[in-house]
Amino acid sequence: MHRMRSHWKAGACVLAACFVIAGLVGSTARGGSRSQTISFDMVPSTAAQTCLKNASAHVVVRSVGPVEIMTVEATGLPPNTDFDFFVIQVPDAPFGLSWYQGDFQTGRLGGGAGVFVGRFNDETFIVAPGPAPAPVLHPADASTNPATAPVHTFHLGLWFNSPADAVKAGCPGAVTPFNGEHDAGVQALSTRNAPPDHGPLRDLES
Repeated sequence: MHRMRSHWKAGACVLAACFVIAGLVGSTARGGSRSQTISFDMVPSTAAQTCLKNASAHVVVRSVGPVEIMTVEATGLPPNTDFDFFVIQVPDAPFGLSWYQGDFQTGRLGGGAGVFVGRFNDETFIVAPGPAPAPVLHPADASTNPATAPVHTFHLGLWFNSPADAVKAGCPGAVTPFNGEHDAGVQALSTRNAPPDHGPLRDLES
């Protein structure tokens, strides 16, 4: 069953994130750590460069010591539409290793904003020293993971939560695994304006 969302839920999440951020900033200030900031843009993905040609997002990542705070502000997307936000290995298919960072929702004018807290710097990576059993919640889930040495994930991607919403926006209706139920639509925005081996997160030193 698809997740239920509402504007009050999104507002509550942003408010909760603000409290977390305030605590982190206060802790960092007391510790005397200096903050580092990078900013960059996301552009229409390869799949959506025609149907979402006026869409974009501006991203600011600020280090507060133990974590980073990422803010994403998008414009030109379809109004009142749900999306899914990922940290990914490369910006275009097959995308490589990918991490589901959170949900993203637009308002009536096609704009949206999200705040995410995590590790978003030149140390962002995924690692699996060996295979291990994995829980299977959906038919598309793997029952075990592949072993891999550390793989850095420096790119970002935003996916339509629903193929139907993508089609409604004039985009392809392909089904992709980029949401919680693994039945998302195509990628809407990405950082494909940066080289595949040098995603924007690589520019923030740990």
